[in-house]
This record gives sequence, C-alpha cells and structure tokens, in this order.
Amino acid sequence: MNPLLDMDDDTRRAYLSRIRQYLAWLEDADLNGDPLTDPAVRDWAARDYRAHLLTVLKRKPTTVNAHLTAIDDFNRRIGLGPATAKRIILPNLAPRALDQRTQTRFLRAIEQSAPRDRAMGYTAFYAGTRIHELVALDIDDLHISARKGVLIIRMGKNEKYREVLMHTTLRTELDTYLRHRANLPGADKSKALFLNVRGGRLSARAATDVLNGIADRAGIDVGRDEEFTTHVLRHTLGTKLAREGEDVVKIAQILGHNLETARRYTLPTEADMQAAIDKLTVDE
Repeated sequence: MNPLLDMDDDTRRAYLSRIRQYLAWLEDADLNGDPLTDPAVRDWAARDYRAHLLTVLKRKPTTVNAHLTAIDDFNRRIGLGPATAKRIILPNLAPRALDQRTQTRFLRAIEQSAPRDRAMGYTAFYAGTRIHELVALDIDDLHISARKGVLIIRMGKNEKYREVLMHTTLRTELDTYLRHRANLPGADKSKALFLNVRGGRLSARAATDVLNGIADRAGIDVGRDEEFTTHVLRHTLGTKLAREGEDVVKIAQILGHNLETARRYTLPTEADMQAAIDKLTVDE
C-alpha cells in the first residue's frame, strides 16, 4: 500500500520535505560511493544522516525516526529497499497532548471564532477527527436530536467506519452552524458540511489553517516540533478519556484506533512525569 495515499495534505508535504532535506544533505556528504544504488552505502548514509539530525540539527528522537521512515519509503521506491538504520528508542510516554490550562485557552479561542470555524474547532476537540475526516463530513453524516447526536465517519484511516456520540457542546454548536450554513453561498448545491468561500468543500489545507489559526490566537506555539498540531487534538481527547478512567476499548472505538494504539493513552505524559518529580521532598 502506498503510505502517501493514507495521509492528509499537511502530513504528505512534511513527508516529502524530509526526502528533499535528505537528498540535499547527500550532495555534500562524503560517503565513498552512491547511496542511491549501493545497498552498503545506503546504510552508511542513513546512519550518518541519523547522527547529523541528532547531533548537528538537534532534532528530537520522534522527528529523527520520522525522517528515517520517509527515507526507507524513498529507498523502496527506487528499488533499493530500506536501510539498516535503527530507530531511536523513545521514552515510554503517552502521545503529546495539550495540558488542561492550554485546553482552556484553545476552547476560549474557539468561542471567539466565526460560526464555521467554531464548529470545526469543537468537532476536532470533542470528536477527535483527523483533518481528512473533518473535511470529508457531509450534512447527512450528522444525526442530531434534542437529546443526543451522532457523528458518522464513513472513511477513516485504513477505510474504517465509525460512529462518534457527540458531546453536548459539540451537538449544540453543530446544530447552530447548520442553521448558519443554510444561508451561505452554495449551501443548496453542496452536500459538504464545511464550505469554503466559493461554496465548495473545504480543503484539508484550509482546515489545517483554521485550526492552526485558533491555536495561534490562543497563544499556543504551532508546528510539528512545537506544542500544537491538528493531530495533537486527537491525542488530547484520548489522553483525557484515559485519565478519566475510560477503558481502552471505548477509546479505540471513539478515535478509530486499534487496541494497541489506544493503550498508549494510558501511559504517563511528560506533565505526569514532571508532577512526580515536583512532589519530591528534600531536606534543607
């Protein structure tokens, strides 16, 4: 399966950017051979580049591993196969998530947004939708009544179908947005839930910009190596559910994960580790 086809636009751009950075580094690397044709030189190149990312560019282990994954895919595409470069062993921690104070700032920034952007922000926060799932939503994928609401994800990652019960706030906001949407240009011609200014379906890139903009207004640093990415909202929901005692089966069903991935949310976060350290008592 082509991994590029199972990515949102933002992730795909980052994936391709890693390959371009690697190829640019190769131009000046002293490898004594061609890493694009010789398997032995391919392995040396991947290991040297791993060291370059860690020691020269000071990249985080998760970022280095992401670069190695992209390089492996590139080498497969040129018929060479993946390099024998070990991944960096990561701390056994839960995925990065927003802490409680930052969540509050994000939600307050959502409240100050336009109706469409409010609905998008609450959907990402309370339903944990991926960007491509968010923009793929149609009006018919919402089932809202006076007492409950259901959000249908028809084509999630790995083509998984799931139904997510709506939080009260999300149900209210989506109901409000639907009434607002009815008066937008192109609303009577498009089945898409979230529309762009021309009345067509909002793109994944535009949706990413909307959520990044909300985070920026909340004073949250945006970027892959920063505090906020759109995917961090999924991690935040999973972490909140785990901290509130929900079992991994429920978490997996809500987020469209397998059980092994859902178990990651039960691991400690960096904030948990810091809190443990801060509780230490010392004699003065």
